[in-house]
Amino acid sequence: SFMDQQIGRILDELEATGQADNTWIFFTADHGLACGNHGLMGKQNMFDHSLRVPFIVSGPNVAAGAKREELLYLQDVMPTALKLAGAEVPEEVGFRSILPLLDGGESASVRTEVSGAYMMTQRMITVGTDKMILYPKIGVSVLYDLRADPDELHDLSGEADALARKRRLFQAMRREQQRTGDDLNLADAFPELTVELAN
Repeated sequence: SFMDQQIGRILDELEATGQADNTWIFFTADHGLACGNHGLMGKQNMFDHSLRVPFIVSGPNVAAGAKREELLYLQDVMPTALKLAGAEVPEEVGFRSILPLLDGGESASVRTEVSGAYMMTQRMITVGTDKMILYPKIGVSVLYDLRADPDELHDLSGEADALARKRRLFQAMRREQQRTGDDLNLADAFPELTVELAN
């Protein structure tokens, strides 16, 4: 494709100038259209088919062909690049360097949960392999196990342990709302999931 050719030109020039071995490359993309998945066409959803994007890193000491499954945000590139440049990450930046992962470190050094939001109509939280999507305008929540069901086709809300799992995820979502200043009132929309926040 045209894009492949242009990326190839950059990589060829890095090789030709002897800079390939000391250059960091972060290749990623914008999130995509649903293209019919879950009966949706656009981007305005919290399903992984639209949220998970390419994220490829090449750089000194990064193992070729290695694949990691950790949770991260695209915005984690910014603090990573600052660390690589020897600069401090401003305190107000809510994202983390992924250098520990790129050095082959443990996943605990980055994050155990990620969240997402679309306007005032959707919230999402993933903790480990459990994922919950909230639709507060209609009071609907769905629960998925991303390990057993990576395509998010089987809502587990009817399972015996679903309420406990949803409450745990809801508590994590509310903590994330506090951290980010998200003032959407989820407690009124989901009274069955609301439990006292642990500090």
